[in-house]
Amino acid sequence: MRKIRSLSAIALTGTVALTLIGCGSDKTSDPAPTDKISGTVTVFAAASLTGTFTELGKQFEAAHPGVKVVYSFGASSALAEQIKQGAPVDVFASAAPKNMQQVLDAGDITAKPVTFVRNRLEIAVPKGNPGHITGLADFGKTEPKIALCAEQVPCGAAAKTVFEVAGVTPQPDTREADVKAVLTKVTLGEVDAALVYRTDVKAAGDKVEGIDFPEADKAINDYPIAPLAKAPNSTAAAAFVTFIESDEAHTVFTKAGFDNP
Repeated sequence: MRKIRSLSAIALTGTVALTLIGCGSDKTSDPAPTDKISGTVTVFAAASLTGTFTELGKQFEAAHPGVKVVYSFGASSALAEQIKQGAPVDVFASAAPKNMQQVLDAGDITAKPVTFVRNRLEIAVPKGNPGHITGLADFGKTEPKIALCAEQVPCGAAAKTVFEVAGVTPQPDTREADVKAVLTKVTLGEVDAALVYRTDVKAAGDKVEGIDFPEADKAINDYPIAPLAKAPNSTAAAAFVTFIESDEAHTVFTKAGFDNP
């Protein structure tokens, strides 16, 4: 009997040991908790993203209590230059690959930029079209007052391409620093027509009217986004870029008139 009891004890000990080993195995296989996002995420973004990014910033903050999204909107070329000069930025969203490449070449980006939306130009005229603009050819005439983006910014570079395709030499009365400044000239009635993005025309509502033109297909702008190498808040920067690529964000972009990449 003593021998039987001894064997039973051994068996019980083995069972307990195996149970403990099994528990230990389950514990080590659990995934590591994700890093909690906190603090401020600073985003430099193209002027044409003002409306959508402002809305998405609120959604991102709601999903991550305690996080604050701070934006600086402007011409992509100017924003890229500020980044190259050392501005403390977490994320850069450009209206053209060229300006993103400048930041990449400077070593300020380590992750591969991702194209998240596309945009195209549209003719914008004041409500009622007082200048009787019908197409791109009117931009080559001296009578109507015309506003265009400066050629070094994405909307200006795209405009240059479509004019070359159409064989039109534009006669602008003013060139502005970014697309929002150009749109303001239209909404205030200071010009008869301008070239802005389709999304800007849609965002302006009934203040302006949009006129499509076929050459716009020859100058579609890709919008890349990337976290910066020296991001002060790298964890939040990565999370923000991931959010911008999400289906939830693309619902907002589509509603605003952007095309999917």
